[in-house]
Amino acid sequence: MAFVQFSRVNLAFGDRDILKNVSINLQSGCKFALTGANGAGKSTLIKVLAGLVKADSGNRAVQKDCRIAYLPQSGLTHAGCTLMEEADKAFEFGYELQRQIDAIGEQLQKGEGNTDALVLRQSELIQQLEDSLWHRRQANAESVLLGLGFSRSDFDRDTKEFSGGWQMRIALAKALMQNPDILLLDEPTNYLDIEARTWLEEFLQNFKGGFLLVSHDRYFLDVTINEVYELFNGELKRYTGNFSHYEKVREVELKTLIAEYEQQQQEINKLEDFINRFGAKATKAAQAQEYQKKLEKMVRIEIPESLKKIHFSFPPAPHSGRLVLRTNGICKSYDGKRNVLNNLDMTLENGERLVVAGRNGEGKSTLLRIIAGVDKDFSGEIIPGAGVQIGYFSQDNAETIKGKESILDYLEARAPLELIPKLRDMLGAFLFRGDDVYKSLDVLSGGEKSRIALLQLLLSPVNLLILDEPTNHLDMHSKDVLLSALKDFGGTVVFVSHDRGFIEQLATKVLELKAGQYRYFPGGYDYYLEQTVEKSAAKTVAKETGKIELQPSGDNKPAEVSSGKLSYEEQKKQESEKRKIQKEVSRLEDLIAELEEKKSALDLKMADPSVYSNGEKAKAVQRELEEICSKIEETTAAWEEAAMKL
Repeated sequence: MAFVQFSRVNLAFGDRDILKNVSINLQSGCKFALTGANGAGKSTLIKVLAGLVKADSGNRAVQKDCRIAYLPQSGLTHAGCTLMEEADKAFEFGYELQRQIDAIGEQLQKGEGNTDALVLRQSELIQQLEDSLWHRRQANAESVLLGLGFSRSDFDRDTKEFSGGWQMRIALAKALMQNPDILLLDEPTNYLDIEARTWLEEFLQNFKGGFLLVSHDRYFLDVTINEVYELFNGELKRYTGNFSHYEKVREVELKTLIAEYEQQQQEINKLEDFINRFGAKATKAAQAQEYQKKLEKMVRIEIPESLKKIHFSFPPAPHSGRLVLRTNGICKSYDGKRNVLNNLDMTLENGERLVVAGRNGEGKSTLLRIIAGVDKDFSGEIIPGAGVQIGYFSQDNAETIKGKESILDYLEARAPLELIPKLRDMLGAFLFRGDDVYKSLDVLSGGEKSRIALLQLLLSPVNLLILDEPTNHLDMHSKDVLLSALKDFGGTVVFVSHDRGFIEQLATKVLELKAGQYRYFPGGYDYYLEQTVEKSAAKTVAKETGKIELQPSGDNKPAEVSSGKLSYEEQKKQESEKRKIQKEVSRLEDLIAELEEKKSALDLKMADPSVYSNGEKAKAVQRELEEICSKIEETTAAWEEAAMKL
């Protein structure tokens, strides 16, 4: 069993201990999550595990031939070749194994070296190559790329044409294609839509190797992992179970610590309040100095950010009528040929939390820009209700945040008076802690500016919030704080998100955009998923019998199958088709087994000294092997296609 083992690993940056006596064992079949507050050192630990950062002390043991694939959070770009050519680079390990196999074959042919040792090593390499599924690399590459949202038309595009988010999808695809023994994934869902995340969930659930991942998506973690490792104050602690179970156990475990923390925070607040109020008064100055020394000597209790109870509320939403907004025949095209939005009619009522769902490129962000009044190049009508005041957030908002003033000064100048005392806590909830609040706006990253833009919007008195990917650049704790505030918000929310857990807890209605059409679901996200899965299954059955009716664009109801029951003749026909497919599946399975037997026989033949020592014979057997492997790949692909029909 492949493994990567670390014992008592230590690493410090300056006077700060990042890792203290950390031990962890990654092996085939492990499904681990790594969690901890921002800045705790999670990415550093993963780099140490990957062998990219050297620890100050400790032991790192990696089993011979164990293959590790690592995906960083960001920063990878590709250019100079097509998408499929770039994907093929993921299989370099297979090409290298083949080169080693060929080199050993040449040594054996020339009679060089220890024959028994060479034959044994060649056999090991051949088996390694087989286990890696290298002979099925083309089918593997296509499956992974399509699963992560690329289309077949993308395969021949130059990689430099893809945006930053898609560049990271390419990097993720290459990591998965390698079929490594150990996968190390740092925020793999950052650039994925819901469909790609769902595919990745299924991939990891079925992955035979071991993996360790960092993610701020609670739902994604809950369905993929079975152990959690928390990095806190440099120490690593293990918890069995999914992420939600870890949170419950950890909260109980830290109950006493949290009580002590809250008590200390009250004392700190009292001391700081006294110092601020009386520090400049002569009669109280000595006492204020004593309190200041007491503060400086105090050993601060620390708890994980996820367990700090931070809550904030929006300013009261201005009153609006029951009807918040109505759209009438909205059409939008970017090329004058295909409508991204086509005759879209929608009615939004007060208090609704409407999520706009659909794949990337289906017009979700476009619709939000139109509703917000940012995009005016469309046909149709937007009819707002009485008293509606709109607040709009998108990642583009970050571009407007510039200047030399500090984050705290910037927000204090824009916040309602009653919220100014809460600003430090709110900034903390949005990952600006300690001295971070004094950073100049001009030195902030794009992600930091995006968080400031979101917080600025939430401080504004509006009654219709339009939010495009509000959870990007937030950690799990910050998402929880935002979610709680949005649930309590007195107005109406229209939003787009790729975080399934966030959607499931917030959405009360769903608008699905797909191929220029739309469907409206008057229920939460679970209801939407149930309906779309049921309709999809029903359409598949109906399509096979020729009984499907697609509704025209613009109908607010989910498409229906024309008939709930099949006639006797239709049932007979369907059963006959099913038997034919089952027969074909069985035939292909027998053929694969036969081909595998032939391949095994050729492998044995290749290990025969009378063959490998004869150049002509060795080449002939190698050609047969390649032909058999190719046939196995083709037959397996045909079997998969037939099996899918069942």
